[in-house]
Amino acid sequence: MFIQTNKPQKKPLLKVLMVCGLLLGLIGTIPAESISLPSAGVNRFVTIEVDYTIHEWWLLSWKDSEIVCQVYTEHEAWPDASEVLYYCGQNIQKQWLGTSACVFDENITNPQECKGLYLHKASVTPSKRKVEISLPSPEVFVSVAGCAREPGQMNCTTLPYLRLQAVEPLPNEQIIQINGTVNGAGFSCPGGACDLPLSPTGMEGVLVEFWAESSYGDASERYKAQVRVIPWGDFANPDQTTTDKPSYYVDVLSSQWMGEGHSTCSEIWQSFMPVDGPPSWLRTPSLAQELVSTKQYYLLAGLLIKQGLVDAAGCPSGGLATTGAANACGMEAAQAVVDDWQNQFDAEIMRVAEDTGVPAQLMKNIFSRESQFWPGIYQKVREAGLGHLSDIGADGVLLWNPAFYSQFCPLILANETCQRGFGNLDPAQQEMLRGALVQKVNAACPDCPIGIDLNQANFSISIFARSLLANCEQVRQIIYNSTGRQPGQVANYEDLWKFTLLNYNAGPGCIGNAMQRTINNGNPLTWINVAQNLQEICRAGIAYVDDVSAMPQAETGSISDILSTPEPNTYLPTPTIQPTPRPIILTPTPGPTATPIPYPGH
Repeated sequence: MFIQTNKPQKKPLLKVLMVCGLLLGLIGTIPAESISLPSAGVNRFVTIEVDYTIHEWWLLSWKDSEIVCQVYTEHEAWPDASEVLYYCGQNIQKQWLGTSACVFDENITNPQECKGLYLHKASVTPSKRKVEISLPSPEVFVSVAGCAREPGQMNCTTLPYLRLQAVEPLPNEQIIQINGTVNGAGFSCPGGACDLPLSPTGMEGVLVEFWAESSYGDASERYKAQVRVIPWGDFANPDQTTTDKPSYYVDVLSSQWMGEGHSTCSEIWQSFMPVDGPPSWLRTPSLAQELVSTKQYYLLAGLLIKQGLVDAAGCPSGGLATTGAANACGMEAAQAVVDDWQNQFDAEIMRVAEDTGVPAQLMKNIFSRESQFWPGIYQKVREAGLGHLSDIGADGVLLWNPAFYSQFCPLILANETCQRGFGNLDPAQQEMLRGALVQKVNAACPDCPIGIDLNQANFSISIFARSLLANCEQVRQIIYNSTGRQPGQVANYEDLWKFTLLNYNAGPGCIGNAMQRTINNGNPLTWINVAQNLQEICRAGIAYVDDVSAMPQAETGSISDILSTPEPNTYLPTPTIQPTPRPIILTPTPGPTATPIPYPGH
């Protein structure tokens, strides 16, 4: 089983095996001695001289040909209004823009009779300037090598190696060595590749820090990887002899992962999956046909009947209840079409899961709960798409997923405006982006034969996955603010996803306050404890999380089953309509810039 972050596959540069000084989690005997270059970050710049041309323009008065203002440009075309404003001020710009063409006729026979200002190119001057250019930096990627597997299995049958591969992008430079530490013990490998033999680590894993030194005279950033190696089966039992074959589960959490398999939120939280794999509702199966959906969708059936895709003429009231959903007869008539309709999104759900690391079954469960797979905008509800994205949800995506924001914002606003960051935009600009994003996931199409643009519906799945990643980031920040620790250090993988669902449904105010109460009471951050401390207005989120995480023949019951006897300040039955509390404004912790996610072509 592998838990990694989504990084592009890259071919190895060298195959070099050199291991020194590994302790506690990795095998090694001789500490390495080397003088390391500073690795607090890379700052590569080169200064070059470039040619350019200065075009000098004069703004002159028609009346007396006096120079009113001088404008300088680096292009041959006339200065535009913004350039005139910059050099001349608003009053002169307004006067120039208000000047009409000077046409000689019976009324005007002399240019001095014309009103306003005119432009005259005064000079063209070749010039040179020095420009500072940022050069690409070296980078180190991590993967696992030598993992022998049995067919159809993800575990290793032999202890593999942790492979570090460094890349020097400058053509005339090379990687000198890769340095690092494992649980504080140093190692150094010459060249651009390093294979570190792995051994069992314990459930928490070990921390590996690594960086590369370049012949350019600098070093890459310092990177981290949390590595876990768990032996599985009786073969590891020292007290008895067994015929079991060796089996090792290897997990790596790192932004520099380049191997197969990934779980983006695992890396965000620094949280390992359970050794035997995630629960069924957090899995991505091998085939799209294995995605589970067993509910009867009465609302979807009613909409399909209204669109004429189902013939329910033989049913009472044409198969429809007064609410617009199908009645029992209409549901029976529509069942086959309902199945085909909701399954048509499975292939795209699987593709997006592979692209983003968001579990495919989780997305399908959320779509089932939120929209019953009808991706238009519902009347009286300002939510759109398969996942019912709202304005508040869009706000979270744009604030907490900067890679997506940097791709989406220039489609709506000017590049210069977008560079300020979503949190620094004017309220009107933020509202424009929120509205545009909600419309991007809205697949309602009055001119389409069935009222839905299916291409747009499939496209919205990718945006929704990005919104879940943003919620993972927000939950990470909430937990860090409350505890000063990474989420994986204080909560398990499944509970972190439940916190994320609650954050998506009820907002950060609900989960932040409940977590703080839990901590103040001296209790661990488990889903049950946090749910017990939710305020009254937030408790509908419990039913939401229970519904999304429920699976046929699930391994565990819902919190409603566990909390069978409500106590003061614990879960109580609530209406099915979810409140939308105002969010707490949180500032993301500064960190490395995320790798941009292709948008809109993924």
